[in-house]
Amino acid sequence: MPMKRFFQRTSAFKPSPFQALLSYIVLGGWTFVVLFPIYWLVVTSFKLPSQVTNGPVYIPFVDFQPSLHAWQYIFVDVRNDTFRPYMNTVVVGLSSSVIALSLGAAAAYALVRFRYQPKLGLVGVFLFLVGLTVLAIAFGVPWWFAVVSALLLFFVAAITVGRRFERSLGNSDIAFWMISQRILPPVAVVIPIYVLFQQIGNVTGIKLLDTRTGLIIVYVAANLPIVVWLLRDYFLSIPIELEECAQIDGASTLRIFWSIVLPLAVPGLVATFLFILVFAWNEYLLALFLSSSQAQTMPLTVAAQNATRGPQWWYMSVLILIMIAPVIGMAIVLERYIARGLLIGAVKG
Repeated sequence: MPMKRFFQRTSAFKPSPFQALLSYIVLGGWTFVVLFPIYWLVVTSFKLPSQVTNGPVYIPFVDFQPSLHAWQYIFVDVRNDTFRPYMNTVVVGLSSSVIALSLGAAAAYALVRFRYQPKLGLVGVFLFLVGLTVLAIAFGVPWWFAVVSALLLFFVAAITVGRRFERSLGNSDIAFWMISQRILPPVAVVIPIYVLFQQIGNVTGIKLLDTRTGLIIVYVAANLPIVVWLLRDYFLSIPIELEECAQIDGASTLRIFWSIVLPLAVPGLVATFLFILVFAWNEYLLALFLSSSQAQTMPLTVAAQNATRGPQWWYMSVLILIMIAPVIGMAIVLERYIARGLLIGAVKG
């Protein structure tokens, strides 16, 4: 019967017509949910303020007459206030992502292929000396003298009492400690970071507040644990026999990492890079506290459109569109690497 065939599967790998229809309906609904906000942004960017406030209109040239008012205001009237945050976002996002990826890839490879056993007692001594150094600097001791003294004390402790500590940590403990740094909410650390940058500027004369350098340092520190965690699983999926063969041929560890491991890990590197780039690109809270006018990023510029007269949705739409366009374009171009990078490291034999 035709109705029975509609619900019957002809193959174990081919859904029935009913299942296929249901899948297309679900996928179509999800596509609408995902793409409609972008369509609404585009439509709103071509509306006049009165067309936004007087009620929802959906279709250009049918419900309303499109206008370039918002685009002219953003790119002509306040172009300096638009291009400066945009360049800050590009420079800070790309720089912090590249640095975090470089450091994180090396750290992840080291945690996979080398065995570390730091003594738990020495870790405690190190943390105690760090706190003692901060306290000494707060009481007026020159920072260079406090740091050098702490390093010397740690070296003496390592070669004298360090051997008496028996309990040690492993690679998994180190990796978990790194990713646990992301558990702490940013609002809990932003004030200490602000005070730290302020004191560094007062003591050394190096300005980090309201600078791209300060934001890059913070974003690298925030995204580094994510890079290590993601690439660690990816490097584990690379057969160690390839590296052993290269070692037999006389290749150094650095040569193996650069010429064998990194080329094989390109999909994972690309996926991780885009992942942390989105984090840095959209980050708001840290930029809000650590920047003002010179290092302001695009999320702050978008939020600034919520003026005393209420949210200016037409300006927000233009800013959001030019903000998300590069990331969407990059994701489309690198899609084949991203798909492989997200899936290969997830399957372990």
